[in-house]
Amino acid sequence: MFVDLPLPQLRQYRPERAEPADFDAFWQRTLGEARAHDLAPEFTPVPSELTVADVFDVTFAGFGGHPIKGWLLLPRHVTGPVPCVIEYQGYGGGRGLPIDWLLWPSFGYAVLAMDSRGQGAGGWRRGDTADPYPGTGPQTPGVMTSGVHDPHAYYYRRLYTDAVRAVEAARAHPGIGEIAVGGASQGGAIALAVSALAPGLACALVDVPFMCHIRHATQITPEHPYAELAAYCRAFKDQVERVFETLAYFDGMNFAARARTPALFSVGLQDGITPPSTVFAAYNHYAGDKDIRVYPYNGHEGGESAHVMERVTRAKKALG
Repeated sequence: MFVDLPLPQLRQYRPERAEPADFDAFWQRTLGEARAHDLAPEFTPVPSELTVADVFDVTFAGFGGHPIKGWLLLPRHVTGPVPCVIEYQGYGGGRGLPIDWLLWPSFGYAVLAMDSRGQGAGGWRRGDTADPYPGTGPQTPGVMTSGVHDPHAYYYRRLYTDAVRAVEAARAHPGIGEIAVGGASQGGAIALAVSALAPGLACALVDVPFMCHIRHATQITPEHPYAELAAYCRAFKDQVERVFETLAYFDGMNFAARARTPALFSVGLQDGITPPSTVFAAYNHYAGDKDIRVYPYNGHEGGESAHVMERVTRAKKALG
């Protein structure tokens, strides 16, 4: 059983943030460079035996103009623009197959499931998007340390940029209205970043988010994927401070302090992968309207089906 801090302490846990002086300029430049490429969203109909939704194979230009894949499911027999939830993937997973994304169309909403570049061969859900970025340097297996020597080369700069461009692609579709973003673990980290980087979202569904209070996480849990960072620091002892200087540009606490999107978080108090103190560190810094669901006897799986209904309830409140 993993034990972090008692819940009363977690609710007050608001550590200082290590924030680069050029954090905002870094992300403004990054997104500006991405927008210099034509978004070129494509929504190609896919034959399907599904009865609740029409399926589209999505491609749009993400970071560097690189093609990013996704699935768009539009609820069938619904007229006019419909609200859409953009779902981001957990670590190692990809967009999978259209049948994986029937929840939101079942409630009358569209869903855009964004693929994660260079992931999707982790053994749990396939992906279809390459990461062509060259010259990222030495790294441990996985993507946590890919380019970690330089914030401009770091993997999550590309992934978070892709995620913002996914919002822009969804907005370009004439059948889509209001937009929410969501995900769990790595997907929660992405949704948290996008809640700060993409204005005008209806809500963010941030479940057991990864990449929050990162240095602290590496010090209190031996679990993967944070263990990838620890392994890198063991090998490159002279680069430890440089590693965490890079990671400060991607820490969920720093995005949380800038976010104004209404948000629902979730946390499992026995989570050894994203320890509760790291989740509450981001939650307590979150600047927008917020709430959190706490699951005392759950780990990284969070609230499971019960929390799925909490997400639906929160989305209905925001999206109508």
